[in-house]
This record gives sequence, C-alpha cells and structure tokens, in this order.
Amino acid sequence: MELRPIPQNINQIDWQVEFPIPVSTRIGFEKSTDEISYPQIYGVILGVPLDEFSYNEWLYDLVYADHSKIHLLNGNLDKQIDNQVFQGIQKLFNTHQEQKGLSPNRFVAFMQGNNLLPLKNHPDHYRYLTLKFIDLITIFSENNGGLLHPDFRRVVVDCIKWGFNYIDKWLQAIDFPNEIPQVIWYGAASKSEVYFLILLYLLGFDVLVFNSEKNNIFKDLKGITIPTFEYPSEMPLEPFPTEKPTRKSTTARKASMELNKIMNSDGSLLLKPFQLREYLPESITLQTTYDEIRIIGKEKAFVRPNFKVKNELVEIPTLFSKVLGISTDRTKYWQDFYELKQSTSLVEVIRTFPIKPEIKGNQKFHYQFALENGRLNPEKIIESNWWLHKEVSKGMQLALASGISRCVEKADFLPQGKETKEDIQLYLFSQAMNIPPVITKLLQQFDYAQDIPKIMIYNDGNSGIFTRSDAALLLILNEIGFDIVIYNPTGQNDIELYIEASKFDSHWLDEVSFNETFQTSAKGTTALKSIFNKFVK
Repeated sequence: MELRPIPQNINQIDWQVEFPIPVSTRIGFEKSTDEISYPQIYGVILGVPLDEFSYNEWLYDLVYADHSKIHLLNGNLDKQIDNQVFQGIQKLFNTHQEQKGLSPNRFVAFMQGNNLLPLKNHPDHYRYLTLKFIDLITIFSENNGGLLHPDFRRVVVDCIKWGFNYIDKWLQAIDFPNEIPQVIWYGAASKSEVYFLILLYLLGFDVLVFNSEKNNIFKDLKGITIPTFEYPSEMPLEPFPTEKPTRKSTTARKASMELNKIMNSDGSLLLKPFQLREYLPESITLQTTYDEIRIIGKEKAFVRPNFKVKNELVEIPTLFSKVLGISTDRTKYWQDFYELKQSTSLVEVIRTFPIKPEIKGNQKFHYQFALENGRLNPEKIIESNWWLHKEVSKGMQLALASGISRCVEKADFLPQGKETKEDIQLYLFSQAMNIPPVITKLLQQFDYAQDIPKIMIYNDGNSGIFTRSDAALLLILNEIGFDIVIYNPTGQNDIELYIEASKFDSHWLDEVSFNETFQTSAKGTTALKSIFNKFVK
C-alpha cells in the first residue's frame, strides 16, 4: 500500500482541534487497496499565549487523557542498541570511510544490507522508510557540507537506535492505516534529536514541536520547510505539566505580565480613564469552569487572560456561559450569583422575557445599503438616517456598528426551517436595529480596560419565553465585549435553540429545580427590578 500523507499548514487550520482526533476522521482521509492518503499535522509552536492556564491544560489533557495514544518526547531518549545492530553500524561506517563518502542512495542500500532499518515486519512502511532515510541523509548533507561531517556518524547512529526503540514499537501498537503515530516534542533538542524529528515527519507521522522560549530548533534548516505557529508571548522553559494545571498558580503571573504589556502599549506608560474610547472593542470568549465564572467575572478587563491592545483594536476577554440546574447548597449558589453581580455597577439582571420586541419589518433595503464588498460597513451604518444611536460618541457608535458587522458576518446562529446563511445574516442585522437604550448606556460607561458590563439572566421558565430576538441581542453584546451569564435552574433549553453551542460554555450543577424562588439578594434584601422590563413586550 502506498502512503501519501498530505501535510497541513498549522497556520491555516485549527491545529489544537485537529491534532488530537484520529486521522481516519479527518477531512481528506482516503483509503483504497493500493493507497492511503491522509492529512498530516506537523510544525513548530513557539512561545505561549497569554492564557497560559488553558495552554498548559490543553497540553496536559493531550498526553495524559484517558486512551491518549500521543507520544511525548522531551530529551533523554532511549539509546539502547542491540549488539548485532551495533556491529552492523561499525561495518557500515568502515565502508563509508573507505569509499571516502557514500552517496545517500548507496549509504541506505548498505544500511539495508546490514539490517539497520527497523520495520521489517511492516513492508509498506519499510519501503517508505528506506526512501525517507535517503531524504533525511540528503538533508543532512545539504546542511553540513556532505556526509563526511564529524556529526554524521552520531546522527545516523542515534536515528537507527531510536528507529528500533520507538518507531517500530509505535507502529505495532496502533490500528494502521486508521491511525498513525502522533508525537509531541517539548523543549530544546540536540542535533541528533532534530534529525530524528525530521525523520518522523518524513515518515508521515503527526509531529508538533513546542518551545516556550521561541527557540526554533529547525531554524535556517535547508532542504525542508517546517511551518511555524507563533504565540505573542514567551517564557522560560518549564517542565511539561504532569499534573492537571490550576488557574490559582498562574493568575498572579499572568496579571502582572498583561498589565505590563498594556501599560506600555501604543507607547503609553499608563492607561488613563477612557483612553481607549476611540478604539474598537472585540470579544475573545474565554472557556471557563463554573467556579471561574465568579473568579474571572470579578476581574477587570486588563488583568484577564488574553487582553490585548494593538493597532487601535482592544481584544476583551469575556464570559459567555450558561449555568444549568442548581447546587444542592442553595446558599452557596446565591452567594456566587450575587458576588458576580456586585463586582461592578455595569450590570443588568434580567428575569422576565422577552427581553426586547422582535423586529418583524423588512430591513433588506437598509441591509443592502450598508453592504460593501459583501460585508457591512460600520461607517455606512452610523451615517444612515435609520441609525438610532447618533447621540452616542462617534467612537462608541463605531464600536457598536463594528460589532454588529462582525456578528452578522459570522452568523453563528441556528437556521430555522429552510433559512440560508444570508437569511440569518439579514435577521441578525434586523434585530440589531433595535438595541435597548439601557445597552447603549452601559456601552457609554464601558472603559474597555476596566469593568466589563454584565448581562445576568435568570430564567426559571415562569416569567415569559426567551425568544430568538433575545438570543440575537446577546450574541451581539458578546461580540462587543459584554459578559453574558445565563442561569437556568430547570436545565431546559433556551439559548441553545438559537445560538451555536460552540459560542458559549455550559455548566451543569447538582440538580434541576422547577420551583426555585429567586433570592432577592444574598442577604434577602429587596427584589431586583430590571430596567429591561420597561420595554414594550
């Protein structure tokens, strides 16, 4: 069977999602009696994201999750060698010296003759290995001025050792061709290790190399192209996480690092109040646990993971979560609720539905007017005679209109009936034309580096129906940097009926309750009345 791996550029795919899944389930996998072709994921990951916690958690889960078949290598490779193989290597290099340097093809032919190649029990891979070892030696020759370089012997000996100690065993342990060996290399690498990783790539294995210090072990290598994905930050190399990371251990360091970045962004030494008013906010939705809703929800924007100011754009880390059911410890549940609410004055608690009336009129004329090259132009939106927020500052108008444009373009909304993507985009645009004044008031008070406005929804199913128009509003608010947290003690669907599940986190608590009395406060004070209730239903 002929092997035909299809290398994927990690800058053009979501490698964090694609790498862990079996090769047989990837788009592009094809198998016949004569050939197997599949997407191969390989490359170098340099630096670390500001959300170091999620990064380390992903690495840990990748290697140590149940049933994981991913192999972690980070130095100290097994260098044991069979005595017969060692004697064959001695014989090979005697011939190599006598001939004053064999060509790559002849060198590998002598390797075959001396039984120095593994995979004899895997004929398809053995033939492939033979060809790829020739490629590997050719790459070494091109980068080291030939095969008489003093490092050549060490590199070849190590690659032969590791071929028997790793490659052979990996292939015996998988269901080939439905699976291929998957390898993570973590940290620095010796010259032999670099060439062994190249061999794994040439063999069609998945190979990802991680280096938090941004030292590319393949830098300036000729004869082969290894794609590189680079995170914005770097840090000293730490041991690979062997225990489940906890956010507590990284929060202080991240906050310090992010604050330092923000204080020096765009040449300023310190952010003044509303200094970023003319910038455009854009949401980055964080993935959190239930407990982190309360912890992160209380943090100001600039100390949250992934907050960034660059090129007149503010990337704001936000919460978009739904809490289903209720804790058996009711006191703790309501304490968590009010701790989040009381963390800022920029908060709106919603208990009755719908939140806003649905726009049913045909907005297609307005929609087409604002389109430019297939995308809504925020400038055209705010300059139109139907735009309802002209009393707001120009910067805030652009922030809102830009968020609407992005939200409409993404269209992360579930179709109803035979709706097309274009129908969904028109619907989202239409609902965005009726944003309640309370939202624009919150937006005007929103200092993008400070407190993040929050929409907290309590839906027990007894105070009206959460509508599609409500979901459209929340999607837009999430896009412009609001925190959205929905509490549903019944565990029934509301937002799931309208918005793609990947857009928000779902957290199940201990049990469901259909008659849960809304606690007026953590201490039993007067009932909350939402400003939203003033709108015509």
